[in-house]
Amino acid sequence: MPKSRIRKKADFTPPPSSKQATSIKLTNRSWVAPVMLALFLIGLAWIVVFYVTDGSLPVKSLGNWNIVVGFGFIAGGFAVSTQWK
Repeated sequence: MPKSRIRKKADFTPPPSSKQATSIKLTNRSWVAPVMLALFLIGLAWIVVFYVTDGSLPVKSLGNWNIVVGFGFIAGGFAVSTQWK
């Protein structure tokens, strides 16, 4: 069986562009990690204080909704964590 000829393909060269690459400036997001951790810890502390004090603290009038408030802080920490780069 005869061998087929190998065709040489030209290397791809991108077309010349008059545009220059624009640099992306990232904003300083050094605030994200401390705020995220603070919200996590506040939410955790809120829930722990509620359980340890048998519901008399942090806000007695909220009753069991104190758990929702604590998880709200934790959810806020997760929301802030999406801004972390």
